[in-house]
Amino acid sequence: MAAASVSPRPLFLFGGKVAASRPGSIDEIGFKAFNLMAMTAAGLPVPPGFVLTTGFARQAVTAAGGATSELRAALADGVRHIERESGLGFGARRRPLLVSVRSGAPVSMPGMMETLLDVGVNDLTVDAIIRSTGNPRLAWDCYRRLVQGFAEVVHDCPANAFASGLEECMRACGASSPREIDFRSLTALTRDYLALFEELTGEPFPQDPMLQLEQAAVAVVRSWHSEKAVTYRRARNIGDSPGTAMTVQRMVFGNAGGMSGAGVAFTRDPSTGANELYMDFLFNAQGEDVVSGRHALADEVPLATLLPDTRREIEAIAAKLETEFGDAQEFEFTVEDGKLFMLQTRAAKRTPLAALRIAVDLVAAGLIDPAAALAQLQGIDLATVEELRLALPDELQLLASATPAGIGIAVGRLVLDVEAAERLAAAGDPVLLLRHETATADIAGIAISAGILTAVGGRTSHAAVVARQLGKVCLVGCRELVLDLQARRCRIGGHELGEGDWLCLDGNAGHIHAGRPEVVGVRPDELLQEVEKWRRGLATGGEVARAA
Repeated sequence: MAAASVSPRPLFLFGGKVAASRPGSIDEIGFKAFNLMAMTAAGLPVPPGFVLTTGFARQAVTAAGGATSELRAALADGVRHIERESGLGFGARRRPLLVSVRSGAPVSMPGMMETLLDVGVNDLTVDAIIRSTGNPRLAWDCYRRLVQGFAEVVHDCPANAFASGLEECMRACGASSPREIDFRSLTALTRDYLALFEELTGEPFPQDPMLQLEQAAVAVVRSWHSEKAVTYRRARNIGDSPGTAMTVQRMVFGNAGGMSGAGVAFTRDPSTGANELYMDFLFNAQGEDVVSGRHALADEVPLATLLPDTRREIEAIAAKLETEFGDAQEFEFTVEDGKLFMLQTRAAKRTPLAALRIAVDLVAAGLIDPAAALAQLQGIDLATVEELRLALPDELQLLASATPAGIGIAVGRLVLDVEAAERLAAAGDPVLLLRHETATADIAGIAISAGILTAVGGRTSHAAVVARQLGKVCLVGCRELVLDLQARRCRIGGHELGEGDWLCLDGNAGHIHAGRPEVVGVRPDELLQEVEKWRRGLATGGEVARAA
């Protein structure tokens, strides 16, 4: 392995022959890679990959915004590892390797930094994928995704330019979602995307896989300084110094057909803390489709119906993750032709109420001791934890229902974008942010809103995760929500409302009401008494130890 001059060891490998190794600290390699290595060591199915350290990444981009020679050498070393372990070749004419490029900071920042999937597909390897898989739809779907992702992440191109092309393609072939587009239409769409890429960037899409990888790596490192990442760090009181590591991993394909898909799951309900699997899954999709918040998930066929063995495997892995990490976990996974792969795990972002209930349950299950549970509750003001409920719910008019993604009750003036949220919030009124889809770019609006309501998206989208962590009520997938941004109005279940009107989001029941209903709070006294018992026990134990 070539050693880069800026760091004695910039590169750590995982998967295959190095499965049992767990080198590096979280500060060096970030939570993502550290936990991937832990899962690999625990025998979970993790695709091989490598990570470039935070310190190396900070110095691996030139002043002009390009890749240094050390970065290029480290990427080449890492790719050779993945090739050895996978039996695939990066840029190969047969059995080509595609990779994902992801950020990985020492602190969890869900959706705030950039990811690029399908790196390595081009005019040559798209045909090679077809030859090796017999699946032309998979090949062209990966290619069109990379062209769009590359334009948006590497060149900061607007997403709407590609979105309009996708919508036109769906209309032309009669598809109701991108997953229904046939491979011939995807081929034509990708060619249109390639032309659009050159029009927007002034240069052709890069056909060299290593050049793609280098530019993707630089873009991921740069995303630490993006506006949404900086805003999130400010909201969470996170310093700017850590920077991000960068993880490159073999692609596995949730968009490979009807027995494939992508999902995000929590080992416990992150809103209530209930001990039950909390999962969103999309068949024939990649992970970004789930976490982006752009797709309706409510009508999706349950995973247990089509792949019951996979569902049981996920449940077993969820239990193993809690044993391994001693905490509730949020994890991302892909199913490729019925085979499960783990792509990420991290401590689950949760509401204060969920944190309290999870801590009590983990101690009761013997997974952690009271001292560890109290450490998990640090930073939470337990004196303010309560369950909010509507005083007279049966007397309220129900406008519509949606999927709860963050519990509680939020009452405020409805707003349709971040600018309106900032304006009304500055006037002293609570606000509720209504969006067709909520993206992490809306972090400033999410941070100042009491609640969020979306027309599409799932409970595990990055924006829903962030809203929940910030203690916001969040309802997603409201089919009856129609926004008219030009008129600054919306329709919910046939009721016309204007920006500034009062609205109530019931995150417990998933209900939406007009007006300003009365809200009451209920303290979780039984859970709080258990925590107080721990504190007394630890204090008594400390006194006994000091006396001895």
